[in-house]
Amino acid sequence: MWRLRFAGVLFAAGLAVGTVCAQEYPTKVIRVLTSAPASNNDFVIRMLTPIVSQALGQQLVVENRGGLSAELVAKSPADGYTLLSYGTAVWLAPFMRDTVGYDPEDLIPVTLLTRSPNIIVVHPSLPVKNVEDLIVLAKKRPGQLNYAAGTLGATPHLAAELFKSMTGVHIVNIAYKGTGPALNGLMAGETEVMFPTSGSVRQHLNSGRLRAIGIATLKPSLQFPELPLVTDTVPGYQSAGTIGLYAPAKTPPAIVNRLNREVVRALNLPDVKKRFIAAGIEPIGDTPEEALAMMKSETARLGKVIKDAGIRGPGE
Repeated sequence: MWRLRFAGVLFAAGLAVGTVCAQEYPTKVIRVLTSAPASNNDFVIRMLTPIVSQALGQQLVVENRGGLSAELVAKSPADGYTLLSYGTAVWLAPFMRDTVGYDPEDLIPVTLLTRSPNIIVVHPSLPVKNVEDLIVLAKKRPGQLNYAAGTLGATPHLAAELFKSMTGVHIVNIAYKGTGPALNGLMAGETEVMFPTSGSVRQHLNSGRLRAIGIATLKPSLQFPELPLVTDTVPGYQSAGTIGLYAPAKTPPAIVNRLNREVVRALNLPDVKKRFIAAGIEPIGDTPEEALAMMKSETARLGKVIKDAGIRGPGE
């Protein structure tokens, strides 16, 4: 999965062909398929498409096709007119399902758009002040602490299972139908702990209904500079919900690079950065090669967690 063939794809095409593609593209509307309306995937891509449309001189139209999005894009013509905006499920789903309808290698990244770091939050009544306290309490009460998770295999679920594997604690997953219900269950005291992404939990931290004890980044977060790093207690622990923009694998390099240039430019606009940060989302905007390298690394790391924990689910 995610072999280095992408490097060959980028440079195998002739220079003349690449130049022609770059000059002619785009000449018609570009479709961008993504998950459900009002999801983080949807929010991120709809923030960017008006800006990128203006830069390219053609409209980018967002279509909410849910779990079919990746399969539809993977099987589309590799001409740059059908793209995918999706989270980590696009490359982790094969670990969690018997069939997914596509091969992840039939997609290539244009760029990683954003990340939302996971934050460990607890119900205010739980007698822990930091990550070390949580580990100590969980080891004193194995199997007695419950953590809330929404969709099975989604980032909050994987973040919790990664934490369990790296600390040796035994906390029990209580599954809810989505992040919103899981957060409501935690605030109601039905569970004690959760590992949501930063974009979904800020308002509840501000209201005091939940208490944050650590953020899963390797360096201090610009959004939550006051939060201690989980990695200071659990070395190497990091987790985030990442959204990327993808194209069919044989899309000409010139088209991929043109899209990358305009999307990265949009991500770096001060107003766009400000709006993302306010929503608890960090813009990325890397190269296709950097995006692929990160995806390969995360596939290996989280794939092992999924297999070891026996996670089966949609992973969206």
